[in-house]
Amino acid sequence: MPFIVFMISQDTIVALATPPGSGAIAVIRVSGTEAMAICSPLFRSISGKKLEQQKTHTIHLGHIVDEERVLDEVLVSLFKNTNSYTGEPTVEISCHGSTYIQQEIIQLLLRKGCRAADPGEFTLRAFLNGKLDLSQAEAVADLIASDSQASHQVAMQQMRGGFSNEIKKLRDELLNFASLIELELDFAEEDVEFADRKQFRELVDRITHVLKRLIDSFAVGNVIKNGIPVAIVGEPNVGKSTLLNLLLNEERAIVSEIAGTTRDTVEDEISIGGVNFRFIDTAGIRDTEDVVESIGIKKTFEKIEQAQVVVYLIDSAVQTEATLAKLKIEIEKVKNKYPQKPLIVVANKVDKLDPEAIAIITEQVPNIHLLSAKTGLGVEELQNKFLEFVNTGALRNDETIVTNSRHYDALLKALEEIQKVQYGLDQELSGDLMAIDIRQALFHLGEITGEITTDDLLGNIFANFCIGK
Repeated sequence: MPFIVFMISQDTIVALATPPGSGAIAVIRVSGTEAMAICSPLFRSISGKKLEQQKTHTIHLGHIVDEERVLDEVLVSLFKNTNSYTGEPTVEISCHGSTYIQQEIIQLLLRKGCRAADPGEFTLRAFLNGKLDLSQAEAVADLIASDSQASHQVAMQQMRGGFSNEIKKLRDELLNFASLIELELDFAEEDVEFADRKQFRELVDRITHVLKRLIDSFAVGNVIKNGIPVAIVGEPNVGKSTLLNLLLNEERAIVSEIAGTTRDTVEDEISIGGVNFRFIDTAGIRDTEDVVESIGIKKTFEKIEQAQVVVYLIDSAVQTEATLAKLKIEIEKVKNKYPQKPLIVVANKVDKLDPEAIAIITEQVPNIHLLSAKTGLGVEELQNKFLEFVNTGALRNDETIVTNSRHYDALLKALEEIQKVQYGLDQELSGDLMAIDIRQALFHLGEITGEITTDDLLGNIFANFCIGK
């Protein structure tokens, strides 16, 4: 069973903690055992105080100097000993946001003994120093990358330890029973039973239930993290581009009366109810001799394959009972070809219809959504329909939601081992056989929080972080 062998580097690292480029303020982070010793001689306090003599979690105004040359007036924040994000002495220098000033200060720190930090190295040190577990560390990257209310909420919940606490509780209970079963093996000749099989079965059933709930939550979590791609399809000139522009509230796609204007896909994202949706305006589907338009139509079907929701748009103003009957056949074809994808049939341009025509459409095509992309009629109801495909109840209830594919994979493997344990209990197998499966389940649960990991895994995770975090 591999354990952490990743050595904590003792050198002192430096990096820009704010985004690169000019701004009002930039923050340069220095972390390591020599952080105070390196920064103190470079800082002249306005009050004349010595930096290394000041208390932790204090801020000081002064100047960064390179011998007698003043580089900038700065604020320096001190985090002494282990009282920092990384769990080691840390100094944060808030300077003016000139790229020249930033580089001058960083180069000075490098000359005085710092090393340029690798991507994610500050958070890696926080993990290795026990400030965060691995799932919390990964949530830091998710929080930085969050671009919607829902993804932010999930990342915050995970960073606060909601997910890891749930996994740790399961693992501790399972570990307790595992130790009792291992103890039974030591006294095999006396034929004694330390682990109550009834309690053990109840525990295994509870773990199974929790693991299945977490695994099922990944479908929602993946959507929250990555957004929902929605393909808008239909014949030419039915208002697909107009609908896209209305949803995005900007003139994103070219709109004209000429059929076939959209020859390539147009994509953009908006947030609805805190969840990101990526809308894809596609070329109109029809038979055509135009080579370029044909390529666009081919791309349309590719985008349908990639989408999670399909909006099938029709022009209600040109429909008759005969064309509606044909439309129902086309809808069934799409449903049969993409059975896993929710299909919303939308009748556009209903502002041109009288009540009788509307009644015919709703009778002929059940569950059709009426819309006017021109006036905005029915758009809010359509947006609510999109949200129905996302189970946001878990967010409101503050339940744990899995968004990380690595966690999802580990949960699946843990569940597989727990089900083997269940089978062993049903078949009344000996403790030594069940102990193997229990150890494997503990291993996979430990992979999530980082209690069990490898250098390669840590390298892959933290390589995806931004530098400075």
